Amino acid sequence: MNEQESSRVENSGERIDRKARILDAAEALFSERGFDSVTLREIAKKADVDLALPNYYFGRKPELFEAVFQRRAKLINDWRLAALDKAIKAASPAPPSIRAIMESYLKPILTGAHITQPGWREYYALVAYVNNSTVWGSKLMSNFFDPMVARFLEALRLSLPDADEQDLLWSYQCLSGALTLAFAQTGRIDRLSGGVCKSTDLSSAYETIVEFCSAGFTSACRSKTHA
Repeated sequence: MNEQESSRVENSGERIDRKARILDAAEALFSERGFDSVTLREIAKKADVDLALPNYYFGRKPELFEAVFQRRAKLINDWRLAALDKAIKAASPAPPSIRAIMESYLKPILTGAHITQPGWREYYALVAYVNNSTVWGSKLMSNFFDPMVARFLEALRLSLPDADEQDLLWSYQCLSGALTLAFAQTGRIDRLSGGVCKSTDLSSAYETIVEFCSAGFTSACRSKTHA
């Protein structure tokens, strides 16, 4: 490799590193304070880059916010869909059980080594913020998660073929709400429980949420199925 080629490789590596630092810094700040209270100047300072670089690489603040949100969304979607495909294949030719669908939706994101790795707690808090935002929720959740959610709803319809559509969708809303609150990791359950529960203990949260939501879908969608 000649000197010019070596310089190009080095510059490319530096560029990737700077972009990653910007995304990491933005993720941490947005998850802590929301969109409106964070400036590009603060992001650049935290990322230790020139003030102009966040805008240069990502555009205005809304575009940077979207890039931060998108970065880990594909990983989450891929993990869940792989688990769902496995559950469908294991149950074939019958539809998967409600419990298997709930496990596919929840286990890949609430358990595993990734939840203790840098950035994931901040990203989950950001998802909780976006999912409760009238400004961002419809756009970002719809763009990056709705196609994956649609696949799960299809599986649920197969497992609950006579369920009322409203019952099914409101049951999903309850699932999304429970997951959002777990993602937020606010520490409230720590205080309510006197320290028995930890909001950062997502693996324990998974065990309860999967049981609760499996029973919830079954109960909410059964009344008209067996009327």
